[in-house]
Amino acid sequence: MQNVNWSEINSKLPVGKNKEDSEQRKKLFKSIDGNGNGYLSLAETDKGVRDVLGLDNVFDCKSAINKAFHAAKQKYASKSKYGADYLELMEFRFFLVYLRQFFEYYVMFDKLDLTGDKKVGLEEFKQAIPTVEKWGAKITDAEATFNEISQGDGGLTYTEFCDWAIKLNLDLEDDDDIDSSEQLK
Repeated sequence: MQNVNWSEINSKLPVGKNKEDSEQRKKLFKSIDGNGNGYLSLAETDKGVRDVLGLDNVFDCKSAINKAFHAAKQKYASKSKYGADYLELMEFRFFLVYLRQFFEYYVMFDKLDLTGDKKVGLEEFKQAIPTVEKWGAKITDAEATFNEISQGDGGLTYTEFCDWAIKLNLDLEDDDDIDSSEQLK
């Protein structure tokens, strides 16, 4: 994934706790909530990333959208019978924060996946050690680290990479971070 415009992505994700961002989030939520029921399904959210937020390159990363959606749903215990399956407005800011972070992890993972097969093998991982260390990981034994994060199955998936990246709070060196005051830990 080349030439990600991080400034553009950040500008379209109103994640601040200030009144202006809060109002903008409400408008975005309403625009994505096509049927006006106050809940966003994964499909509505996915479509909203493309059609409302205008983030085509993020829209192409379904796994990042999916992970952000499910992580945001876990932030509050909903009193609604639908809350466990859908995003509500109170969770929407978290969705935007997580969307940005999981997309960043997707870009990182894509840099490791030299073959483009959506899995990172041991040799790909070994080649990427200098890059991964720029992101904040300290690796003394590449094979042991790889086996630990890939759970010994011979291939590192995006989900496994995300779990590891969250634990280490990895950060892509050439992106423009947003001040979200939220961590994925």
